[in-house]
Amino acid sequence: MNTNLRLKVENGFAIIEFDQPDSKANVLSAASLIELNEIISRLNARKDLKGLCILSKKPDIFIAGADIKEIEKITTPQDGEAKARAGQKILNLLEGLRIPSIALINGACLGGGLELALACDWRLACFGDKVKLGLPEVKLGVIPGFGGTKRLPRLVGLRKGLELIASGDVISGNEALKIGLVDGLVSQKRLLEEGIRFITEKGRKRKAYKPKIKGLVNILLDRTPLGRAVLAGQTKKFIFKNTRGQYPAPLKALDVIVKNYASSLNKALDTEATAFGELVVGLISKNLISVFYLVEKYKKAKWVEAAPRQIHKCGLLGAGVMGGGIAQLLSFYGLAVRMKDLNHQALGRGLRQAGEVYYSAVKKRKIKPSQALFGMGLISPTTTYSGFSTADLIIEAVVEDMNIKKRVLAELDSIAKPSAILASNTSCLSVSQMSEGVKNKERVVGLHFFNPVHRMPLIEIIRASNTSDETIATTVELSKRIGKTPIVVKDSCGFLVNRILLPYLNEAGFLLEDGVSFEKIDQIMLKFGMPMGPFRLMDEIGLDIGYKVALLLEAHFGDRMKVSGILKKVYERKWFGKKSARGFYNHKAKTCVPNKEIYSLTGGGGNFSISDDEILRRMAYRMINEAAMCLEEGVCQQPSDVDLGMIMGTGFPPFKGGLLRYADSVGGDKIVEGLEAFREKFKSGRFNPCDYLSGLAKRKEKFYK
Repeated sequence: MNTNLRLKVENGFAIIEFDQPDSKANVLSAASLIELNEIISRLNARKDLKGLCILSKKPDIFIAGADIKEIEKITTPQDGEAKARAGQKILNLLEGLRIPSIALINGACLGGGLELALACDWRLACFGDKVKLGLPEVKLGVIPGFGGTKRLPRLVGLRKGLELIASGDVISGNEALKIGLVDGLVSQKRLLEEGIRFITEKGRKRKAYKPKIKGLVNILLDRTPLGRAVLAGQTKKFIFKNTRGQYPAPLKALDVIVKNYASSLNKALDTEATAFGELVVGLISKNLISVFYLVEKYKKAKWVEAAPRQIHKCGLLGAGVMGGGIAQLLSFYGLAVRMKDLNHQALGRGLRQAGEVYYSAVKKRKIKPSQALFGMGLISPTTTYSGFSTADLIIEAVVEDMNIKKRVLAELDSIAKPSAILASNTSCLSVSQMSEGVKNKERVVGLHFFNPVHRMPLIEIIRASNTSDETIATTVELSKRIGKTPIVVKDSCGFLVNRILLPYLNEAGFLLEDGVSFEKIDQIMLKFGMPMGPFRLMDEIGLDIGYKVALLLEAHFGDRMKVSGILKKVYERKWFGKKSARGFYNHKAKTCVPNKEIYSLTGGGGNFSISDDEILRRMAYRMINEAAMCLEEGVCQQPSDVDLGMIMGTGFPPFKGGLLRYADSVGGDKIVEGLEAFREKFKSGRFNPCDYLSGLAKRKEKFYK
């Protein structure tokens, strides 16, 4: 009996409906494929049918992809290859069906879902933003395994096929129509009707594939051996630029697609299945799958049982870079924002910051000009508290100074309506302390946005000593509404992400003082997988901000967080980084080169006696130790809080599974042993292993049980 698929016949047309029970989404599981195989076999035996329509009964979702749980359980290359071949065989049966077939796409059509649609003769999608198409398998460390590496390039051309598969990017229905991935866009209400009409007008199966390729250069790249070789070389450079070779799946995808492009379907599927089997059992794929589950878990997490209140209107105090970024984000998701600062010049800077984000999105064709205009129209500037009394949420984003923040929150308490939430965008300061002048402290919370606001996916919600469950529930739901993934953390100096990040940056400073060049340190961490090295990161953050946060942590935690002397020297010279055009690097336009004057402050960068391994371990082990302390002190509740925070807040390499999964792969005993050796070598308490980490090592346990 079919449970995931239903077959019905109307007016001579077979209709397969995907409707996985007890799930919001359809996935192309092994069970679904078996049902599909059985249905197609029955259809092939009939001679009274005019065509086949495949559709979904789920709102806004066609098929979200293959079943990741099944992929996760594959343990041998042979098993992976066999599962890929099984799926390929069924989709081949669909492609070879005697009657014409059409996929009717009403929403997300990803991974295995798109591979199924590609095995149909035709594809129609409905209008709207819910339609998303792509083969994002490389983001799970694998490649498409059900024929996608052959069928997608065959349909849209080699160049576009390489681009979509090697990047894992998802495109809209409009873009899919432009490149020939879908054959038309129709109203969702008439999707089935239009599908039947489309097949009736065609009256046949697709006879040939001729990608929509414009321009002589593109034709040469696609249709000549030399052109394909040139395109492969360009794509390889692009992949290395974006991944530095750390992710094998995009490179394997490139190799398979280029080999498959001019070969027969059967030969191409053999190559694809073998490559899928090799990748799916690798540690990188397993880690990326664990990160996928991690992100999904936190997207759904409620954190507290209380019911959230609705937020309709926001007040924002402070129109700097962060203030303008927060205003843009809120307005982009349809929230009216009243933005206040001391004068019109400051407000102008905030509006300009928001406008630049919108302009960039329009330029990249991510949004339409009308959407940008509408978003900017939701931001209203003021130099008074006019309009703040009706706000449901007020966020202060003023300078990181406790006295100023205390005064601001006290002022807001007297102006805001009783039900309004008062939030502080702070990266380090105690929210409990700054709320001392607020009468109802239950409504005060910290909202730590990361810069740049529109790009960084994480938001830290800081629970102060008196913050209510309702306030937490409301800010958690708001965070999700504005496209962020929230983690709720205890009100402790530096919170979670900065608390772990600063020892890493500080240790980089100590290494520089020991004579290691900052360029070498940055390169080692790039090779490790970080998106940028610690010194480049400090330039991006700004030493004016980073150094002050480091001092606050030192004041709170003592010698363990002692700030390296080089950071002070660079700060005193006002070499703040990108914003001042000079930091550890000299910045000009979109380029940066090392600032060699740094070495006049350290006595040179020619110490080659410290190995690359020691450089890495000194920085990484300090992060792990600090993360263990955060767990010990209840700053966060579980290791996954740390891993999500570090991946989304600092760019810690996802292919390593997160900071604490990486720690588990190294071993707690080795980390404690390394920290103790560094403590003896440098006579410094900053390497003292904490009790939590030492306990794990003694018990031979891992962070993840």
